[in-house]
Amino acid sequence: MAAQTNTLTQLKKDKCPSNYLRLLMLHLACNLSLREASARAKLSGLMDVSDVAVMKRLQKAESWLFTMCVALFKEHGIRPVQDPSGLNVRLVDASIVKEPGKKGAQWRIHYSLQLSTLMCDSFQLTLTKGKGTGESFKVHDVKQNDHIIADRGYSKASDINYIAEHKAYCTIRVNTSSLLFQDKKGKAFPLLSKVTSVKRVGSVKSWDVDITYKENKIPGRLCVIKKSKEAAQKSQDKAKREAARKCYKLKPETLEYAKYIILFTTVPSALSTPEEITEQYRLRWQIELTFKRFKSITELGSLPKYRADSSRSWIYGKLFVALLTEKMIRNAESFSPWGYRVPEVFCQKESMA
Repeated sequence: MAAQTNTLTQLKKDKCPSNYLRLLMLHLACNLSLREASARAKLSGLMDVSDVAVMKRLQKAESWLFTMCVALFKEHGIRPVQDPSGLNVRLVDASIVKEPGKKGAQWRIHYSLQLSTLMCDSFQLTLTKGKGTGESFKVHDVKQNDHIIADRGYSKASDINYIAEHKAYCTIRVNTSSLLFQDKKGKAFPLLSKVTSVKRVGSVKSWDVDITYKENKIPGRLCVIKKSKEAAQKSQDKAKREAARKCYKLKPETLEYAKYIILFTTVPSALSTPEEITEQYRLRWQIELTFKRFKSITELGSLPKYRADSSRSWIYGKLFVALLTEKMIRNAESFSPWGYRVPEVFCQKESMA
C-alpha cells in the first residue's frame, strides 16, 4: 500500500516501509511528540531523522494511512456504500483533543466522513471554550444535496436551518430538551404520546413535523424505532448516572424517551423511507463504536494543528491505531482458552528443572 500510494517516492533516505511505519507509530501510537519520536528512533537504531523530517513523513503518509484504514474498516465489516437516493451522505462528529503535558491546551476537532468512501472531506480545529467552538454544522462546508448524519450534539434548530439554507439535508438524533416540533397545523406536536405508541421492538414509525428557527419553518419527519429491553435498560441506567453526577433531578419522560431511538430528518419521503433513514443512522453508529476507541486515543496525543495536511494524516494515523488495536483484540480472542502454543525447547527446560 505504501508503494501504491507513492508514499516512498522522493524520500532521501531509509525507504523501508516497515521502519517508516514504526517511526509513525512512535508518534501516533506511543503519543510521543515529534522531537521525542525522532530521539527514540535514533537511539534504538531505527532511523536517524529530525523532528521536522518526522512531520514531513507524517504529511506524506496521508494517502497510505487512509488506504490502510479503509482496508481495516472492510475487515471489520464496514464497507463504503452508495446512497440509493443519490445524495452525498456525510457522517459528522467532533471530539476533544489535548496537547501533551499538564498545561497542554484543549482543542475540539470537527471532522466529516463521506459514507461512500470513508474519506475525511472536512476538518476544522477550534478551541473548546468561547463562541462558535461547540459542535455545529456551521464549521463545515455544506453543499447542495449533501445528507449530513449526526448525533444529539447537533440537535439544534439553528444548525438544521443552516443545512436547509444550503439546500442540503440532515438526519440527527433528537435531543428532546432542545428541539420543539409542530404538526402540519402549527400546533405543538405531542412527542411523548406519539413516541410511546411504538410498542413493538424494532418497528419504525414516522410523522411529518415542522421546526421553526426565527421566521423560518423547516419541514421534516420524525422517525422512531423502539430499542430492545436490554438496550433500553442500559440507556436508562446511563441517564440516571449522568443525573447523579451532575446533581439534577431526572424527568420521568426522559426515562421513557431512553427506550427509543428518535431521529429527525429533512430528507423527503420520496428519497428515503423511514426504514432507510434508521438503517443509515445505524451504520453511522457502527462507525461511531470504532471511533470511540479513536477518541480515547486522541485525548492523549500530540496534535499537529497548523497545517491541514498534517492534521488529516494525524487523524488517519490515530484511526489506524484504533482499528489495528481492535483487530489485535479480535485475533487474541480467537486463540484457544489455554493460551498460546509453547515452544518445545521451553517445555524441555522446565521438565529438566
